[in-house]
Amino acid sequence: MIRHIVFFSARDPADVQKIEDGLNMLATIPEHDTFEVRRSLNADQLTGNAVDVVVYAEFADDAALARYKAHPTYQACIDVVRPMRELRLAADIES
Repeated sequence: MIRHIVFFSARDPADVQKIEDGLNMLATIPEHDTFEVRRSLNADQLTGNAVDVVVYAEFADDAALARYKAHPTYQACIDVVRPMRELRLAADIES
């Protein structure tokens, strides 16, 4: 199983909801086994409030993750979210 975790911050705090909505487009891609978009609680006092929204998804394997990223909705999401985001950090881990 591959866990795909992506952190986003907004350039403008007023855009956080639009980023969250845009990322929720990814839920329609059928390749994932689990998919969530959530706002960060920003409760970690060591790192501050750098992250606004988190995407968490699980995939059966690398091939499923690759199909997810190749889906047209993935690019549509990028087109919506990229202009509003400041930070994007991603990690894919095998479990």
